Amino acid sequence: MTDPVTGALLLGWTTLLEYLSQHVVTCLIPAFFIAGAIASFIKKDAILKYFSPETKKTTSYGIASISGTVLAVCSCTILPMFAGILKKGSGLGPAITFLYAGPAINILAIVYTAQVLGLDLGIARAVAAVVLSIVIGLIMMSLFPQQDEETKKTHAAARRAVLAKEDTRPKWVITAFFIFLIAILLVGTSKLDVFYRLLIVYFLSMAVAFLLIYYFTREETTDWGLEIWDLTKKIFPILVIGTFALGVLAFFLPPETFKPFFGDNSLQANFLAAIVGAILYMPTLLEVPVIGTTLGYLSGSMAKGPALALLLTGPSISLPSLLVIYRIIGMKKTLAYAGLVIVFSTIAGFTFGNLGV
Repeated sequence: MTDPVTGALLLGWTTLLEYLSQHVVTCLIPAFFIAGAIASFIKKDAILKYFSPETKKTTSYGIASISGTVLAVCSCTILPMFAGILKKGSGLGPAITFLYAGPAINILAIVYTAQVLGLDLGIARAVAAVVLSIVIGLIMMSLFPQQDEETKKTHAAARRAVLAKEDTRPKWVITAFFIFLIAILLVGTSKLDVFYRLLIVYFLSMAVAFLLIYYFTREETTDWGLEIWDLTKKIFPILVIGTFALGVLAFFLPPETFKPFFGDNSLQANFLAAIVGAILYMPTLLEVPVIGTTLGYLSGSMAKGPALALLLTGPSISLPSLLVIYRIIGMKKTLAYAGLVIVFSTIAGFTFGNLGV
């Protein structure tokens, strides 16, 4: 009979191998390439300049809610970026919108969620993160209007639009470049026969190489590679170690343990999931195996609603991140933000879980 330590280590190793074999080559590697390209070829300053209190609300909140996709923001980088944009003169509302939505709609997080937990949950996560981030940002702005007034006075002289460098490439090149990268991801994760998948991916890769050779400088290609490496070294080791640790934990706490708490779509189950997400610190992507394996979403021990509620709170707030946010915006605003995140994530999970989709 296998002793507990050996059994736990074996389950951890099995869980890790399963995730690596099923999701890394076809899902994560193309996603890292896309995220690296976004970070390299889309100008951050051209986006962040729209967060000013003077910017039209439909523009500032709209851009803030989706900029996590463009800026490839993860849970480990959102806090310093949040502090930075406030310091540069961002309005409180757009900054809060960016803080909440950023990690949840990171291209890596969306792709990985859809691939592992299902397309419906991936889409629900993206849509809910965008909508709720705007709502929470607007509420925070109305609760603390003095913040924006102080920002206008303090930063009016210093704030200026940062213009992107003129790009001499044909306008279609960047668009085609991203289309080819996204196509590689979609084909790689499709249900096509492996021969056809490899054949299509080969030709798409040749198209990407053609664009890199004839339309991008060596410095730009190097920057892209460095961005990919930076994202990989920050996220992948944590994902590997965390997934292994979750497998070990599952030996002692099997998913069935959590079914009484998260097994239905009741308001209580969604609220508890939101609270758990608000307490635990989960680096980017690790929330996916936590929900899928440890809490048993893939085995039916966790319902859809609580899964979404945890996905919406986990990347945005945690005890460590709340302490940092407190130092940036103070106690009242931090408590208000945490309360709004928990309440609206609960409502979103409850609604999604009871839609019958």
